[in-house]
This record gives sequence, C-alpha cells and structure tokens, in this order.
Amino acid sequence: MTVVENQEVAECGCFLNAWLWFNKFVKKLMFKVVDNAKSAKKLGKEDPRRIVHSLKVGFTITLVSLFYYFEPKFHYEGFGVSAMWAVLTVVVVFEFTVGATLGRAINRGVATFLGASLAGGVHRLACFSGSKTLEPILLGIFLFSIAAIVSYLRFLPKLKARYDYGVLIFILTFSLVSVSGYHDKQVLEIAHTRLSTILIGCAAALVVCIFICPVWAGEELHNKISSNLEKLGSFLEVFGTEYLNTAHGADSEQKGSDLQGYKSVLNSKSSEEVLANFAKWEPRHGKFRYRHPWAQYLEIGGTARDCAYRIHALNAYLNYETQIEQEIRTRIQEPCMKVSTECGHVLKALSLAMKTMTYPLTIMVHIDNAKLAAENLKTLLHTNSSWEDINFSDVIPLATVASLLIDIVSYTIKMVESFDQLATLARFKKTNRFAPVRIRTGSWKRKRVMPEPSTENVHHHTIAAE
Repeated sequence: MTVVENQEVAECGCFLNAWLWFNKFVKKLMFKVVDNAKSAKKLGKEDPRRIVHSLKVGFTITLVSLFYYFEPKFHYEGFGVSAMWAVLTVVVVFEFTVGATLGRAINRGVATFLGASLAGGVHRLACFSGSKTLEPILLGIFLFSIAAIVSYLRFLPKLKARYDYGVLIFILTFSLVSVSGYHDKQVLEIAHTRLSTILIGCAAALVVCIFICPVWAGEELHNKISSNLEKLGSFLEVFGTEYLNTAHGADSEQKGSDLQGYKSVLNSKSSEEVLANFAKWEPRHGKFRYRHPWAQYLEIGGTARDCAYRIHALNAYLNYETQIEQEIRTRIQEPCMKVSTECGHVLKALSLAMKTMTYPLTIMVHIDNAKLAAENLKTLLHTNSSWEDINFSDVIPLATVASLLIDIVSYTIKMVESFDQLATLARFKKTNRFAPVRIRTGSWKRKRVMPEPSTENVHHHTIAAE
C-alpha cells in the first residue's frame, strides 16, 4: 500500500471510532433519560402530593414575580431590582410541609428584621465618630464581633434544632446591609425595602402552602408512628406461625411483605425528629391541638426502634434448622408463638387506636396473655431438666429466640405506657368503659367507670408491668 492509501485508512479508522463512540454516548444518554423519566413517574405515583407541591411552588414564584414584571409596564414606583428578594424568599422558604414552611418563614422574617435593625444601629454609631477614616474601622469591628458571636451560638443544640436557619439569615442580612450601607447612605431605605420584599415572599409562600392542598408535618408524624407499630405487629403475628412452620405456602407474598416491613422502622429516627420539629411550628389543625405532645411520639418511636432491633435479630432465626428433638422444640416454640402473636395483636391494636385517636378496647387481654407466656418461657429456660441429654449448641437458637421474645414483651409494655401518656395529654376519645390508665407506681389497671346502683360490682383487674 502507498503512503496515501495508508493515510486514508487511518482517517477512516479515526472517523469510524469517533462515530462508534458518539453512537454509544447517545444510546447511554437516552438510556439515562428514560431511566430518570421512569424514576420520576414512579416517584409521583408513590406520593402524588409531590406533584402538587411542585405546582404550588411554581405558582407562588410566578405570583411574586409579578411585582417585577408589571413595574415598567404600569409605571408605578415599586421595589425595583429588590423585588427579586421576594422570589428568592419563596425559593428558600417553600417546603413540602406546612410546619417546615412556617418555621422557615418565621425564621427568615424575624432574622431579617433583627439583622437589618442592628445593621442600621451599627451604621448610625459608626457615623457618630465623625471621621471618614474611623468609620470603616468601627464597621469592621462590629461586623467581625457580631458575626463571630452569632456563628458560635449556632452550635447550641436547642438553638440549632429550630432556629439555625434564622441565625444564618441574621448573619447574612446584617452583613449585606452593613456593607451596602457604607457606600449608600440610605441604609434605612435599603433595610426597609429588603424587609418588605422578604415579608411579601414569606406571606405568599404561607398562604399557598396552608390553603392549597396543605401537608401537615404533625399528621405525617402521627401516621408514620402508627404505621411503624403496625409493621412491627404484622411481623410478630406472622413470625408466630412461620417459626413453627405451620403456615407455609399460603399467602407467601403477603407474608414476605409483612416479614420485611419492619426494616423501615430501623432507620426512622432522623425523619421522626425532623417531622416533630416541624410539627411544633404548626397551628391547630384537624384533630391536633396547639402544643400537641409531639415529643411523646418520639418516645414511642424510640421504643419501637428498640423493639425493631430485636425483631431484626429474630428474623435471622426464621428459617434456622436445628437438630433438637421435636418434643423439646414443641415445648419451647408453643410459648414463643403465643408471645409473638399476642405482642403482634397489642401493637396492631395500638396502631389502630392511634389512627382513630381512641383508647384500645381489648389490649389488656393480649398483654395478660403475652406476660403469662413470657413467664412460662422464663420458667422453661431456667429448668435444668428440660435440657438434660441435649447438645448445648443445638438449643442455643431456640433459647436466643425465647430471650428476644421476652425482651419484646418488655418493650411492648413500654410502648403501651407511652401510648397511655400520649392519649392522656392529647385527650384521646374513650370509646369503652374500661380504659387503661397508668398509676403512680407504674403498674397498669383497667379502670371501670362507677356503675349505676343497679349494676353488679366488678373487681378491678391489675397487671404489674415489669
């Protein structure tokens, strides 16, 4: 081949490689676009409120943008370029829940007012020096001192939990007004304009968020805790039958879902704390009063997670094979099944009671049964005659399951106690005449309303909580 032919082949090879690379890149790009589109569609189907929220944000931004669009058209004296602060406020303030939006709006409004006011005062003090050389030095000292002190205050846990955003906005506003006021002596006008536009943005975001398809953080937390209790109860009910291998093959898909649902409870701490923090900002709505005991939900959620950790350990023994004799297996597994199913009934009853905000009707019977079965398990584990002539390594799995179930009974009773405190503080409706109340010693009683003279006396039934 000649030199010219070699060059042509080389050029064709480079062109072919470039085409193949481009074709591969386009296919990969299209695959990612389609995959992201499917993910977005799935996200909207899982919770259509996300789509509504997106439309609400777009509508609010368009609404406040009219202050900027219509100013030159109608020749009125508006906010000018400062109107963009209203748009920026909507973007950073508007959140998915009412509580989050309200908290951010209040933080931003109050922080802007305090920051602008302090910046105006500092500017006035600097002007009293009467020296053009000394004025920027004083402003720098004030700016450094206040920014450093307030930044340090952000590390305080209580302040950071609810007001971190406000503190950040305070530093931003104070710095911007202080710096811009040095070159523009109309510092009060700057502060007033910025505060007005921010308040307009906050007001627009709050009106749209509250009055158009609102999503309440308190209601979300209430439903989340209730759903977590139901998931734990579903696992325990299914575990009570599956561990004895008495129900294989029936509704396997539904049982698989029940056995895996508890896993979402394990990592729910952060989301619960965030929702509880946002719920504290919300006004009275629906069945939730102002100053509703949201902290009590976190207590129930924490106990539910502790219970979920034990359940996670139980799940490892669901299909564990052991060579222990059938007689000993039956003696251990029967009370295990009783404990598991009864605790499952208790947690499901609590979940239903929380959803309806009423006292549970039959919960004390299930607690009685679970405690009795747990006592039987303890007795069996401490009886030496039960383990004679048995390989110790074979009995460890069953003994571990029994021990975990005994712990679950304890956590179940703790959840019932926490629920009773919540029901008392939140004034849940008593639909039955035997509502559980917790007395000073920490024990449980089923308290009967005083009967009419014609009715027979009924003895009080007491259950001592471990």
